[in-house]
Amino acid sequence: MAAVTEVGGIKLGKLLIEGKTKQVYDVPSMPGHSILLNKDRITAHNGVRAHDLEGKAQISNQTNAKVFGLLNQVGLKTAFVRMVSDNAFLARKCDMVPIEWVTRRLATGSYLKRNPGVKEGYRFSPPKQETFYKDDANDDPQWSEEQIVSAGFKVNGVLIGQDEVDIMRQTTILVFEVLERAWATRNCALIDMKIEFGVDADGQLLVADVIDSDSWRLWPSGDKRLMVDKQVYRNLASVTASDLDTVKRNFLWVSEQLDNLQPKNDHLVVVLMGSPSDKDHCEKIAKNCRELGLNVELRVTSAHKGTKTTLHIVNEYESVLSNLVFITVAGRSNGLGPVLSGNTNYPVINCPPVKPENVNLDVWSSLNLPSGLGCATVLYPEAAALNAAQILGLNNFLIWSKLRVKQLANFTSLIYADKSFRGVRKE
Repeated sequence: MAAVTEVGGIKLGKLLIEGKTKQVYDVPSMPGHSILLNKDRITAHNGVRAHDLEGKAQISNQTNAKVFGLLNQVGLKTAFVRMVSDNAFLARKCDMVPIEWVTRRLATGSYLKRNPGVKEGYRFSPPKQETFYKDDANDDPQWSEEQIVSAGFKVNGVLIGQDEVDIMRQTTILVFEVLERAWATRNCALIDMKIEFGVDADGQLLVADVIDSDSWRLWPSGDKRLMVDKQVYRNLASVTASDLDTVKRNFLWVSEQLDNLQPKNDHLVVVLMGSPSDKDHCEKIAKNCRELGLNVELRVTSAHKGTKTTLHIVNEYESVLSNLVFITVAGRSNGLGPVLSGNTNYPVINCPPVKPENVNLDVWSSLNLPSGLGCATVLYPEAAALNAAQILGLNNFLIWSKLRVKQLANFTSLIYADKSFRGVRKE
C-alpha cells in the first residue's frame, strides 16, 4: 500500500508503522495524535493466509468507530477520538504494550488445543483472561502475568509492572463484559475477543489499536454454526471469490447491527423533595444521577401537607413509564418515602437531608417503617444515585456499564495512590 499524504482533509506526517491490515501516520498539526488507515486486506494465521478484500477497510473502520464510540460513551479510557474518513480514524498517539489481552466466555478454538480434556462450550464464570506476547515469528506465544512483569517493558516512559498488569487485566474483562451485554440485546453471543493497550505521552494506559470483526468470535443466537466473525475465513480449506464475498457480507452485517445497540431511553429517576429548602441536597442527587447516565426530574411535594397531590404526582409518572425509581428527600418526620412505598410498586429510596443536630431522629423516621413497606434508606446523594442506577441498570446495559466503569476507576485510583506511597524500607 503506497504512502498517503492526506486523509479527510488532514495532512499526514511520516508513516509510523505498517501492519498487515493498517498503516499508522503521524499528524503534525495535532501533536499527540495519529491516524490509523485501514487496508482492503484480510489475513489469518499470522499472515500465512492473506487476501485482498475490496470494501473491508471501510467496513472495519465503521465497526471500530462504533465499538470505540460505545466504550467512550460508558467512560472507558481509550485512544480512539473520531472517524476522519471512510477508511481512517484519529486516535491519541500511543506506544503499544506488545501483549494481546484475550477474554473468553466459552471454551473454543485454540483454548481447547492448549487445554486438552476441556469440552467445547465450557462456560467461564468469571470470564477467562489470557495474555499472548505479540511475536509473529513464534506464533504469538501465550505468556503468564509473571512473564509480562519480568520482561520489564518500558512503554512511553512507563514501566509495565504488576500494577499496570492488574489494571489492564481488569479493563480487559470490563471491555468484554460491556460488549457482551451490548451484543446480547441483538441476541448475539460474544464468545471471546482480544484487545491491546497503548501508553500515550501523558503516561495513560489506554485501550488502543482496533476492535472490529477480526477481534472477536460472535455467534448469533449462541449458535456456532451461525458465526459471523473472521473465524469463517480461518476455517476455509481453500478460499474462493464466493467465500470472500460471504466473509464480507458477515462483516457488513456486524457493522450494521452495531447501529442498533443503543437501549431505549425510557427510564426516569424522580426526586421528590418535601420542601424547597431541600433543593441543594436534591441537586447533588441529580448531579450524581446524570453522571451515571440517568434521566432525572425534581419535584416538590409533601406527604403530610398535600397527600392527594403527592399520590397524583406518583400516578402521573406510573401512567407513562415502566422503568421508574423514586428518591424521596424529607427531613424531620419522613412521611414522604413511606407513603410512596405504600402506594406504588416501583422502587423508593429515602435520602433524608440530615443535619448534625438531628441526624438520629431524621434517620430513624426513615428506617422505622410500618410493616408491608419496603423503601430503602441511604444518607448520601451519591449513594442514592448509585442505588437507582443499580436498579435501572438491570434492564439497561449502558447504565450497568457506567457503574462497572466507576468500579474500575475506584480500583485504578487506589492502585495509583498506593503506588505513590509504596516503598520497601531497607535496614
